[in-house]
Amino acid sequence: MTHSKTKTSLYRRAYVTWLISAGVNTVPAIMEATGMPRRTAQDTLAAIPELSIALENKGGSYSVVDWGILNKNWLKNNLEHVKDVLLYP
Repeated sequence: MTHSKTKTSLYRRAYVTWLISAGVNTVPAIMEATGMPRRTAQDTLAAIPELSIALENKGGSYSVVDWGILNKNWLKNNLEHVKDVLLYP
C-alpha cells in the first residue's frame, strides 16, 4: 500500500519524537534506529516544531518538552503501524 507524503511526514515526525522521548535523542542515534540519512534526520528534527511539539536541544541531545498536538498514548498504541508505514525496523 502506498501512503501519502502528508501521512509519512506526520508519522516520521511523530516517530522521531517518540524516539527522543525513549532516549534515542541524537542525530546519529536516530539515523541508526531508523536507517534514515543524516539530512532527513536533521530536516525531520527541524520540522517537528511545526506540530507545536517543543523540543530542547542541549549540545546535540534532544528532549521533548511538550508533545503539542501529538497524542502520546495513540502513538504508543500504534507504534508498530507507524513503523510499518515508514518501513522502519
